[in-house]
This record gives sequence, structure tokens and C-alpha cells, in this order.
Amino acid sequence: MVDYHAANQPYQYGPSSAGNGAGGGGSMGDYMAQEDDWDRDLLLDPAWEKQQRKTFTAWCNSHLRKAGTQIENIDEDFRDGLKLMLLLEVISGERLPKPERGKMRVHKINNVNKALDFIASKGVKLVSIGAEEIVDGNAKMTLGMIWTIILRFAIQDISVEETSAKEGLLLWCQRKTAPYKNVNVQNFHISWKDGLAFNALIHRHRPELIEYDKLRKDDPVTNLNNAFEVAEKYLDIPKMLDAEDIVNTARPDEKAIMTYVSSFYHAFSGAQKAETAANRICKVLAVNQENEHLMEDYERLASDLLEWIRRTIPWLEDRVPQKTIQEMQQKLEDFRDYRRVHKPPKVQEKCQLEINFNTLQTKLRLSNRPAFMPSEGRMVSDINNCWQQLERLDHLAEKFRQKASIHEAWTDGKEAMLKHRDYETATLSDIKALIRKHEAFESDLAAHQDRVEQIAAIAQELNELDYYDSHNVNTRCQKICDQWDALGSLTHSRREALEKTEKQLETIDQLHLEYAKRAAPFNNWMESAMEDLQDMFIVHTIEEIEGLISAHDQFKSTLPDADREREAILAIHKEAQRIAESNHIKLSGSNPYTTVTPQIINSKWEKVQQLVPKRDHALLEEQSKQQSNEHLRRQFASQANIVGPWIQTKMEEIGRISIEMNGTLEDQLSHLKQYERSIVDYKPNLDLLEQQHQLIQEALIFDNKHTNYTMEHIRVGWEQLLTTIARTINEVENQILTRDAKGISQEQMQEFRASFNHFDKDHGGALGPEEFKACLISLGYDVENDRQGDAEFNRIMSVVDPNHSGLVTFQAFIDFMSRETTDTDTADQVIASFKVLAGDKNFITAEELRRELPPDQAEYCIARMAPYQGPDAAPGALDYKSFSTALYGESDL
Repeated sequence: MVDYHAANQPYQYGPSSAGNGAGGGGSMGDYMAQEDDWDRDLLLDPAWEKQQRKTFTAWCNSHLRKAGTQIENIDEDFRDGLKLMLLLEVISGERLPKPERGKMRVHKINNVNKALDFIASKGVKLVSIGAEEIVDGNAKMTLGMIWTIILRFAIQDISVEETSAKEGLLLWCQRKTAPYKNVNVQNFHISWKDGLAFNALIHRHRPELIEYDKLRKDDPVTNLNNAFEVAEKYLDIPKMLDAEDIVNTARPDEKAIMTYVSSFYHAFSGAQKAETAANRICKVLAVNQENEHLMEDYERLASDLLEWIRRTIPWLEDRVPQKTIQEMQQKLEDFRDYRRVHKPPKVQEKCQLEINFNTLQTKLRLSNRPAFMPSEGRMVSDINNCWQQLERLDHLAEKFRQKASIHEAWTDGKEAMLKHRDYETATLSDIKALIRKHEAFESDLAAHQDRVEQIAAIAQELNELDYYDSHNVNTRCQKICDQWDALGSLTHSRREALEKTEKQLETIDQLHLEYAKRAAPFNNWMESAMEDLQDMFIVHTIEEIEGLISAHDQFKSTLPDADREREAILAIHKEAQRIAESNHIKLSGSNPYTTVTPQIINSKWEKVQQLVPKRDHALLEEQSKQQSNEHLRRQFASQANIVGPWIQTKMEEIGRISIEMNGTLEDQLSHLKQYERSIVDYKPNLDLLEQQHQLIQEALIFDNKHTNYTMEHIRVGWEQLLTTIARTINEVENQILTRDAKGISQEQMQEFRASFNHFDKDHGGALGPEEFKACLISLGYDVENDRQGDAEFNRIMSVVDPNHSGLVTFQAFIDFMSRETTDTDTADQVIASFKVLAGDKNFITAEELRRELPPDQAEYCIARMAPYQGPDAAPGALDYKSFSTALYGESDL
């Protein structure tokens, strides 16, 4: 309410500074800001003044007749203030103070002041308009006052989408007349001179009253009279202008035309409500249909990906040995195709599936719909679990088979050896050799204990992962464990037998000839030498093969001493023969103390001599192979040590980009997409690394001390990099979607991001409770540490962190801020809109839906609406209430 002034002090005509008076609003102030000063020169135009007098008089009488009265002369009949107060009571529906009935000038001034007070109470300042001017019959001031009343009570509350008042009325006229030829409404003066716009408005709402196709643009007087007469006769809109006044004026008065047109708007307001209701329903249905398509696409993509994983797992686990080199090569080629061709698109599909899921959930939140829950087994987490199983099973199954095969190859023939009863015919020296050999075997057996335990552990893990071929794995594992137990038992039995035989032979003749003493160890040395020279060596590094070469060189350096020892042993035998012959001693066959004859010594020595150059050749070949392997290691490491840090650097840069504010969201999106292209362009470096890795695999190289990066690490890092840049792009797209859907300006979005980043001290992309509280306080929220503030903060936290994770993401933050500043459609609004289309009934018919909605959306509603079951149901009645609540995931209104 503006301050009351003395009767002699003029009111001000113009926009309200308060803007919150009863019935007031920003829209009226926006328009009336253009009307700050009543244009004196324009009102002096006789043609315009005549049009305003006629229009304003007719408008006032259209309301005064409801009170059983009217005016004849607009600047005379309002002078005593009585009819002016009555007019305001009729159009506002409110009671004004009781008027003074005296005939004196002061009584008239007081009555007019009461009317002007009432106008001011509605948030309007009157500039240069005082009660005395009205009482004195000042035509200019009286017309200005009536125009103020028309603006406030007939035009201000007109609202079409985002516009109101004059702009809203103009937009309404443009939309209603858009389909009509020769009509182009751009203003409230020239656009109405030919009368076609008036006729188009009537025909659009009441086509049976106007034969529009028979109207001619070159006959404006006939057109105007036709529209005015039809409006007065059928629409109860009084004739406010004469056709000749409009046609004969170069530029008809804008205020007169606007007043007249506003009467048409209010006459058709019922139809406008129905159209608004239909538009709201169409908007809601379009959102729902789009969301349903997105849900169907997600389900289909998830099903396809899960099916591929289920097909691929058994194929990866198939390690049946191939019978030919060609089959093995084909198997290797198939696996390369899987790594390079088949798996990468599936990685992209998995990433795209997560992006689609996040986008769908964002759209559902923005349209006030319930979150999307995929069908059982098709959640993003389910797909991630299957994917992890694919990777884990691939590794574990291969690891189990490798270790099992190595162990089975080692145990081959061991049971037969342990069961051999060779000690029954052995001499003492033989027994000692057998015991040493057996001790070496026991050490080897103990060393293999870890492998057996690893095999059992891997089999257990495959069982826990529900490996599809667990039965065969368990069978094989059990066989290995049973065999291991049998080997332990046989080893113990053989040791007992050897030790027992040794004790028996130690009681035999202690006299050992020099021949036997020296021949036995020398024979053993040659056997060991032959065994060592023929031993299959497995090395993995250049250092290991060089160690073997060095040991072999040391062995060769002992050969001259060994040869002299051989000659000395043979000389002992010859000397024994010579003494026996010289003493005519008849030897009873071979030496009873040893089975090592000179022939055996010479034969084995010759064998050693033959094996030495063969060993030389084998070691040199292996040295060349390890040198080649070392080159492959260094080559791979050089590339991996470039690619690995590059991927890590890109991951860190993406993290920084995601929390910075450089330009608009579109600029950030463009920057990220350029960044994504640069990452994709780096792919040839990864392909080169794959080729080098393939060479390493073919060479059976399993370690590389020159780099900490494995090919698997690089692949995982690359997939994470692609996924991270795609997710970051998706987050920005979702922010754009949120901004556009909620009407958030770029400045607001930047303010939200700046506030969020300021309190995100560790740049982790999320705020803890105390950080978020500080952010809210900086934005003006009253969440200080008191009972009321804590309650408000807890309410907000339940909105932004429904899962109680203790973290608030930026997406949740802008969702909250957008909900705080914008409105969304609700089930109540949709129900109210359907009720308008149904003519205030509790149900709607298919015919009404087809008449009011576009065909596809009408059929969408008809197919999904249940029959109405209320007591007032009619044939074919449909329940729009339950349909509307279902759109928002509610069981009841």
C-alpha cells in the first residue's frame, strides 16, 4: 500500500517500486515502465483521443452494466467519484470505503481519493494524476487513470508461457492467428487495420460464427464491422470502436486496440485454459515416451553385452591342447583377434551403457519421475561383476592349467622310480650313491610343495567364482593331491629300504682296494658330469645363461686332472693284473668290490669327451636366444615406459579439467571432445606396444626387469582412460541438460561451479558434510549450528545424499540448486490439466482425448488409461487420475 497523500497532492502514475501489493507483480511493472509519463503530444491527437474515449467508455460500461448503470461522458461521469468507486468494486470483487454523498467539491475529491487509494493499494504509482484533475473533468488525466485501471485489471495478469501483460497478449494473438492467410500480428495498431486479425481470433475459437474464406483484405471496413457485430451479438463483447475510425487513421491508437483485444482474450479464456492443459499433458507425455524408449534401449544393450560375456567366458576357458602346429597357430590367431578386434568394441559398449544409464537417470530426475530400475540381473553393477568374472576367470583358468601341467610333467615316472627295488643287488658304494640321489629327490619334492598348494588355492578360487568347468578342475586338482600323497608315502618307504640295505652292506668286508676306492668316486663324477652335460636347462635371463657358461668353463678346466686320475685308476688295475699273473693268482671274475670296470671308465670318459662340445653348442645357442629376448624386453620396456606415464598423465589432466571452469559448458564440452580425439589419435602407440608384446609372448618371456608396466596394466589403463574421458563428457552433457531443462543461466551454472570448487579443497569432485554446509551458508542458507539450522541441513542432506555416503557430488549439488530455483510438473498439475480437458468431470473419454491432443499422444493415453470405476462413470470413461499418478511413480495422489 502506497502512502496516503492529501487531496491536493497529485498521485503518481507509473510502475510500483514495491512490486508486492495485492494483485501486483513484476510483469505489470515491466510493461508500465514504458508508460512512466503520459504522452501529452499523443493525447492531443484528436483521432487517438476519440478512439480512446469510445473504447474506454465501452470497456467501463461492459463492467458497470453488471451493477445496473453506465456512463455517457467519460470525463464528466467520473467527476464525483461515485461511479469510479463502483467500477473498481465490480472489476476487483472487493468493497471500497463507503463514499460520501455530498455534492460539494470536497466530497467529490474525497471520493476520487478513495478510488485512487484503492488503485495504489494494488501496487500502482500514479504519476501526475490527482483527484482535483479528475473532479475538474481533465480529459487527459481521466483517460490516463482509466488506462491504468485497464492495464492493472484486464492486461497485467495475462500470461502466455514465459511472457506476460502486453507481451503475453501479443504472443497469444500471434499464436492464435498464425494459421490464417494475410494475417501478421506484430503490434497493437497497424496489424489490426484491415480487420482480418479480429475475424481470425473469433474464427479460431468459434469457427461457426465467421466465414473467414469469404473475407477480402481490400475491404477493411466490412471486415471490421463483421468482427465487431459478431463479437457484440454472440460473445457479449461491446462494440468499442468504429470501423471508419480505425481505417481512416494512419496509426490506430495502441491503447484502444489493446483494450478491445484484451476483451477477446478474456472471452476466450476458457478455451485458453483447455489449450494450456493440453500443452502441459503433451509435454509430460512426450517426456514419458522418450524415457520409455531410453529404458528399452538400455535393456536391449545390457542383454546383448551380458550374452556376449556368457558366450565368451567358456571360449576363453577352453585350453584343450591342439594336435597340430596349424591348429595351435589358428588358436593363437583367434586369441589375438579377441584382444584386438572383438574385446575393444565391447569395452566401448560397456562404457556407453553406463553413460546411457546416467543420462536416463538425470532426465528422470529433471522431469520429477522415479529412478529407473533395470530388470533383474541387468544393473550396471551386475554387468561390471560379469565383466570382472570374464577377466578374472581368463587369468585364473590359464594359471591353473599351466601350473597343473608343469607339476604333472614333473611327477611323470616318479612313482615307478620310487617303487624300483634296485638296492637289493647293489654294493655298498651303489647304496651310498642311491641314498645321495634319494636325498636330492627329497629336496626336490619339498620344493614342489608350494606349487601343489598354489594349484589347490586356484581351484578353490575358481569354485568361489562359480567357474563353469569347476567339476573338471576339481577332479584334476584331486588327482594331483592324491598323487602327491602317494609320492610322499613311497619316498618314506624307499628311504627306509635304502638305509636298511646300507647298514647290512656296512658289515661286509671293510677291505677296499685302491681301485675300488678311487674308481667309484671317479665313476660317480663321470656319471654326474654326463648327467650335468645332458641336463635340460631352463633359463629366463642373460645372467642365468652366462652363469651356466661360466660353470661349464670351470668344468672343462678340471678335465686334465680328471684324465690323469683316469690313467692312475687304470694303472692300478693293470698293476693288480700284473701282480696276479706274476703270482699266478686266479681272479674269480670281476672285482668283487666294484662293478666299475676299466671298460666302463673308458666308455664313460669317451662319452664325456663327446658331450662337452655338444654342451658348448647348446649353451651358445641359448646365449644367443637370451640376448634376443633381452632385446625384446628392452624394446617393449622403452615403449611401455612412455605409454604408461602418458596414460597416467592424461588421467590426471582429465581430473583437473573436470573441476575447472573455463568458459561455458559448451566450451568445456568442446575442449573435452578435442581432448578425447587426441587420446584416440594416440591409439597407434598402443597398437605398436601390442605388437611388441606379441613378440615377447611368442618368445615365452614371462618377466621384464626393465619396466614396471605389463601389457595387461597398459590395457586396463587405456580402457580406464577412454571410460574416464567418456564419463567426464557425459557429466558435462548432463550439466547442460540440467541447465537447459531447469532454465539455469550460464552465469548461475558458473556460480554453482565456483562455489562448489571453492569448498572442494582436495579437488576430489565431492564435498563432505562440513564443506557442503559451508557452501550452503555462503549461498545464503540458514543452516548454522542451532536446532532449526541443523534440521534444515539434515533435510537438504537427505535430498543430495539419499544413500548416506557422506559425500555430495557436483551433479547432486546442481540438481538441488535447480530444484530450489525452478518448478517441475507434478502429478497434481497433470490431473488438473486432464480435468480441464474433461470439462471438470472425474473421467475423460477417448473422443475427448483425440479431440484435444495430437494423434500419437492421444493414442498413447488411451492405450494406458484404465477404465474409470467411479459412481459417476459413463460408457467408455477412462481414469486419468491413476494414469497421471503412475507417470510420477506414485501409487495414490
